[in-house]
Amino acid sequence: MSEVARRTVVSAAGGAGLVAVLAACGGGSDGKAGSSGSGGGPAPATGEAGAPLARTADIPVGGGKVLADRGVVITQPTAGQFKAFSSKCTHQGCAVSGVSDGVITCPCHQSLFDASDGSVKGGPATTPLPPTPIKVDGDAITLA
Repeated sequence: MSEVARRTVVSAAGGAGLVAVLAACGGGSDGKAGSSGSGGGPAPATGEAGAPLARTADIPVGGGKVLADRGVVITQPTAGQFKAFSSKCTHQGCAVSGVSDGVITCPCHQSLFDASDGSVKGGPATTPLPPTPIKVDGDAITLA
């Protein structure tokens, strides 16, 4: 095989590999690598339904608690109202780091999400955090 033909084959293979890597990164509808581009369904939280995730007293009003090992963030937007979302940022999959003043924050690229509904308050994320179904029974918060 000539040197020119060999380079053409290697270049084509390299380009195909780059396309595969970019596709795996989830180039979303906004063209940014890593954007999911879809709302998806409810987030998969790890653990068994019925197993306590947290106690209501552990979740501050206007704040929340990230349970990274369970893949969920639980918030209390207003007194007595509890919500849960995937703790995986929809931009590039980093775990969100905290909740304060009604905002869930991702430390990787500073995406911000509303603690009451998971909607995007600031990018680069363009897709809301998927909800995770929970149930409050007395002071126990469990997966629904």
